[in-house]
Amino acid sequence: MKIFKILSLAVACSAAVFAVSCDNKSTETEETTEVVEEVVVVEEAPNTVVDIAVGSPDHTTLVAAVSAAGLVETLSGDGPFTVFAPTNAAFAALPEGTVDNLLKPEMKDQLTGVLTYHVVAGNVMSSDLSDGQVVTTLNGQELTVSIKDGKVMINGATVVAADLAGSNGVVHVIDSVLLPK
Repeated sequence: MKIFKILSLAVACSAAVFAVSCDNKSTETEETTEVVEEVVVVEEAPNTVVDIAVGSPDHTTLVAAVSAAGLVETLSGDGPFTVFAPTNAAFAALPEGTVDNLLKPEMKDQLTGVLTYHVVAGNVMSSDLSDGQVVTTLNGQELTVSIKDGKVMINGATVVAADLAGSNGVVHVIDSVLLPK
């Protein structure tokens, strides 16, 4: 008489053990099913200068403006870029209706000019800035750096947070919107 016993010790399909008994003689055969767990490590790409602004609750107006101007892809590119990023409060300090007007589709070129006036080619950390330094923006106009009593200013706008490093540049938060001539 042959008695077949199947004992299964399977946890998440990891192994099975079969016991076969023949004529009161016990023979064990072990069969192991190997489950290969594939672990996919997804490395997060470091934040771009756009991601830094998007992640800041103080820059929703800037993000809306960058989107309206069609500059998200450009500023998410290789760079490097140095962005002087005005806060929501800085945009709110502009004359009433200025931001709403700039966000209109027919004002895209003017909005682009304002935004690119806040961007300098290169990765310029605060330690690279010097009093009286003049830097050329992406719109072709210049900004002047002034440093007094340890306070860095860009065309009169105070840098309130510096050196927010991204994968394609750096962001310096400023308290005023810079308007080109």
